[in-house]
Amino acid sequence: MVWNVPEGNIRFPRFMYPHDQTSNWHRGQGLWADTPAKQWNDWKWQLKNRLTSIDQLEKFIDLTPEEKAGCRFANQKLALAITPYFFNLIDADDPDCPVRRQMIPRGEELTTAPDELLDPLGEDGSMAVEGLVHRYPDRVLFLVTDRCAAYCRYCTRSRLVSNAQDYNFHPEFESGLKYIEEHPEIRDVLLSGGDPLLLSDRKIDYLLGRLRAIPHVEFIRIGSRIPVFLPQRITPELCEIFRKHGPIWMSIHVNHPKECTLELKDACEQMSYAGVPLGNQSVLLRGVNDETDTMRSLLHRLLMMRVRPYYLYQCDLITGSAHLRTTVEKGLDIIRGLRGHTTGYALPQLVVDAPGGGGKIPLNPEFVQKITDTEIILRNYQGKIYRYPLVPGGGTKSGETGFENEEILVY
Repeated sequence: MVWNVPEGNIRFPRFMYPHDQTSNWHRGQGLWADTPAKQWNDWKWQLKNRLTSIDQLEKFIDLTPEEKAGCRFANQKLALAITPYFFNLIDADDPDCPVRRQMIPRGEELTTAPDELLDPLGEDGSMAVEGLVHRYPDRVLFLVTDRCAAYCRYCTRSRLVSNAQDYNFHPEFESGLKYIEEHPEIRDVLLSGGDPLLLSDRKIDYLLGRLRAIPHVEFIRIGSRIPVFLPQRITPELCEIFRKHGPIWMSIHVNHPKECTLELKDACEQMSYAGVPLGNQSVLLRGVNDETDTMRSLLHRLLMMRVRPYYLYQCDLITGSAHLRTTVEKGLDIIRGLRGHTTGYALPQLVVDAPGGGGKIPLNPEFVQKITDTEIILRNYQGKIYRYPLVPGGGTKSGETGFENEEILVY
C-alpha cells in the first residue's frame, strides 16, 4: 500500500502522542494514485466506486477466514461498503488494524449474545411518526435517510441502515416536520439516519430552511460520519447552505487517530469557517481505541482540526457486536488516565446509552470520596486527598488538606 507519509505514522504510536504534528497525517490518493484528481475529489465518484464485495476487497487485501465469513453474511445484517478514500487508511498487512476492525465484517457478527438487541436504544418504541424519535422533553431525533457512505460494523441502527434486514424504512419529511411544528416544546432537532449529508444539497437546504422557519426550534444539529468517510462531500456549496441557515451544529464521528487525515482537517476547517460548531462522538471499541495513549492522540488531533471532543460512548448492545465491545471499567480507566494529563477541552464525557431507551447516562471516575454535613472530600488526578468546606468559614488552614496522616488510596 502506498502512503504519502512515513509508515510509522499509521502503525506506531511514536508518530502520534506525544510527538504528533500535521506533517505526519495521511493525505493523498494512495491505491488510486492514477485516478484523475477531478474524479477523486468528486464525492459522487467516491460513492460509485465504493468497495462492496469480497472480490473487490481481495484485489487489495488478503482477507482472513473470519473476514470472509463476515463478508458473506453482510448482506443479511449490514451491507459492506467502504469509500476508496477511507479504504486507503486500512493496513492490508494487519488484520487487527483499527480501521479494518471497524469496517470489514467478521464472522463474529453472526453470533448474538444473550444481552444483545436489534434495537438496543428502544428507538422504535419512541417514534412519534416514522423516522422521528421523541424521547427527551425538548428535543427530537429526526432520521432522514437509511443510507451511509460506508457502514460501521457496530452500527446501533443496523436494523434499518442499508436495509440489509428488510426493515423498509421510509422517512417522511413532511410528517416529521409537521409534528415538530405542532409541538412547541421542541427546541432542539438532531438530524441523523443513516447520514443526512448523503442527501442532495437541494434536500438539505429544504430541510434546514423548514426547520429554521419554525419559531420554537432554537437548535439544529447534524450527526454525520460523512466528513470522515467522504470529506469530498464538504463542498463550498454545502458550506454556504450551512452558513445560510446557521448556526448549524455538527457532531462528527472519529474513533482512531488514523482517521484524522489532512483531507478531514480541510473539511472541518471549511465547515468551521462557515460558522458550524464541531464536536466529535467516539465509540469505545476493543482493539481500536481502548488504550489511553491512543485515545489521547485522537483527542489532540481533534482539537488540531477545530473539533471539540463531546461524547465517548460505551458500545451499544447491538446484535453481533461482542467482539468489538470492551468493558465499562476500561472506559473509566481511560478517562482517569486523561484527567489532569491533557487540557479539559480534550476530555469527552463517557456515557452509556441505557439499553431499552433510558437515554445517555454519564460515567465518571469517583473523584468525590465523601460528603458530610460540613465538607466534601475530594481526590485529585494524582490520588491526593483534599477537602472543600460546605459551611462558610469552616475551611482548612492554607496549605492543609486535613488528611496529612492518612494513607492515600489511588483507584
